[in-house]
Amino acid sequence: FKMIIALGTDHAGIDLKEIVKEFLEENGYEVKDFGAYEYDSADDYPDFINPTAEFVSKNNNAMGIIFGGSGQGEAMAANRYKGVRAAVFYGGPDEIISLSRQHNNANILSLAARFIEPEHAINVIKIWLSTEFEGGRHQQRIDKLESH
Repeated sequence: FKMIIALGTDHAGIDLKEIVKEFLEENGYEVKDFGAYEYDSADDYPDFINPTAEFVSKNNNAMGIIFGGSGQGEAMAANRYKGVRAAVFYGGPDEIISLSRQHNNANILSLAARFIEPEHAINVIKIWLSTEFEGGRHQQRIDKLESH
């Protein structure tokens, strides 16, 4: 099955979202863009993150990349949806990205657009999309997350 990548952002991440969208499409991913589509400094991230997270929660062949100034509020919004496991990245060791997939089976990556250069964001996304969940002892932890 073909992986669909859902994208969502508020005004703070709109430029980075467009760069990432172009990268994903050039690399053969199907992209579903939940906006924002134009810059509006007064927009609210839940208006874009909620539908992105809902889409990922309902589609097993979907992963999401969401963007905000810090990525924190966006991850909080996304993680309210059943089955969503959003990991925040705002810089630091790239190993955090690998671990979010290997151990946590993160299906949404929340990027801090004000703290990561576009080139670094693309590299991190490459790592994230190519890293598999290890399962095993980590699966029972995921099951416990999903149990309530």
